[in-house]
This record gives sequence, C-alpha cells and structure tokens, in this order.
Amino acid sequence: MTASLVIACASNSDAILAANLAASPLLAGGVPLHVQRGAPSAAIAYNRAIDATDSDLILFVHHDVYLPKGWDILLERRLTDLAQRHPDWALAGAYGVAADYRQFGPVWTSSLGEIIGRVPLQPEPVVSFDEMLILLRRSSGLRFDETQPGWHMYGTDIVCHARASGKGAYAVGLPCIHNDRFHDALGMDFTESYRWMQTKWPQFLPIQTPVTKLSRSGLHLMRERWNMRKSLAMREGGAVHTGAHPAELAARCGWADLTPSAV
Repeated sequence: MTASLVIACASNSDAILAANLAASPLLAGGVPLHVQRGAPSAAIAYNRAIDATDSDLILFVHHDVYLPKGWDILLERRLTDLAQRHPDWALAGAYGVAADYRQFGPVWTSSLGEIIGRVPLQPEPVVSFDEMLILLRRSSGLRFDETQPGWHMYGTDIVCHARASGKGAYAVGLPCIHNDRFHDALGMDFTESYRWMQTKWPQFLPIQTPVTKLSRSGLHLMRERWNMRKSLAMREGGAVHTGAHPAELAARCGWADLTPSAV
C-alpha cells in the first residue's frame, strides 16, 4: 500500500511542517512527501501535486497534521474494507460530514482542545470533508477546480465533484492529530469561498460542512459568525497551544500506536 501512496502538502512554514507532518513516522518509513509552496490557492497547489506525482493514492494533508505510528498500516486496512464495500470509491478522509449532518472522525484538534467526530463502524458516505486530510484515488479522474478562490471549502467542492460523477466519498476512521491554531472568527476569504460554492452547486444545497451549513440564503454563515462571537472566550479557553508535541498529544488520545495489533 505505501508503495502506491504519496503525501502532498501545501505549506508556507517549514517550521510547522517539520514539527508536525514531516515528523510523522510513516515518512521515515519511506512514504514520499511532495511539498508545494507559493501557490495562490489550494486547488492550484493540489493540482500541481497531482501533475508532479504518479502514485495511485494521493494523500492531501495540512502541514500541521501529525500521523501517529502505524497510521499507514491502519490506512491499508481501512482501504481494503472500503474497496470491498464500495469498489467505485474516489475519496476517503479523516473527518467528514454525512448528508444527515452526522460528523465522523475521530480527530484531535488543538484549536478546540478535544477529539471531535464519532467513530465510523464502517465506511460512511459524506457530503463534505475537513480539508486537513483528504485521500484521492488517481484513477477516479477527479481534480480540484482551479477557479475556486483561496483555501477554504475545497474539501466540500471535491466531494461534490465525486457525487456529480457518480463516485463515492467516505469517512473511514483514521485517527490523527490536527495541531491547528485557534480560530477566533471567519474572515472575508471564507465568505468568498462560501459564495462561490453557493453559485457552483445549487443542486446539492443545503450542504453541512465541518464549519457551517452551505445554504441558498446564506443565513447560516451569518449565524455561525454570531455564534463564534458569543463563544469566543469559551473556545479560546479550551484551545491547546500548538507548541505541544504532536506525538504526546497522540499518546494522550490513546493513539500512540495505531497498528492493528495495538488498536
């Protein structure tokens, strides 16, 4: 499995990359890491990574994600199960939202200071992914839309592409550490991505994403901003500093070793 896997990352910080994703044990085991720097958007960065590599499986991962020991072995087991149940799968992810709004993980997020997402007992079809980790099957023919602005909601857009082409996207249960900084509010770049998605995919609306609901009216975006303002102090108090060692965070989550014999 690892022979057909490449990790692709768009990074603007060598320090964050070195402390998190590049410190993941599977990289020492020989899984290649392809880093894109200076791209104007996530979609352009990731399509460049698709064109620059030839592996069957491309794992798009944020630079502040840590994959614990045995993660690659667990991935192989999860994908074997996925292929048996859904041979036409195109995408798999660590954190996704189902059509009925259930959110599947589990993932540790430092920005919230907790493990989020229920554990899927089997591959669960989703309508949106958190962008922290998305696995793309090259043979699906999927690519990211380079007209999409910025660095938000491309996890929802690529799932919509899969749905429109009759292919599947699934949350499969891949515990990992997202050592992400605290987010106090949603910026105007998020609004730009939201409006772009509204225009592009009206046939799929509403779509619950990990952050907010994409709706025709857009009122959910306004509501989310209001809720984030009201909960600012509570959320900030629960966040964990990103200087915490991700391997220690993994151990505290019970994910020090994810090999099948240890799970």
